Amino acid sequence: MLSNPKDFTWDELVRLLEYYRYSERKKGKTGGSRRKFVDEKNAVISLHKPHPGNIMKVYAINLVIDHLVANGKLTKNE
Repeated sequence: MLSNPKDFTWDELVRLLEYYRYSERKKGKTGGSRRKFVDEKNAVISLHKPHPGNIMKVYAINLVIDHLVANGKLTKNE
């Protein structure tokens, strides 16, 4: 993920966040493509699920990396 792959998928992101103990908060029918992931300390990552495809945008990958680094779950040299 740190190499900003052009083919990083939503499903891979969800598995990665689950590894770091984030769970998805469901918003019901009106949530649209907006998704929130929350860890045990209530740190929130808020993203749009890509559609119609499954490939993550580079800015979203960078947002997740920055969040994980800022919350001590990832270091830039991993």
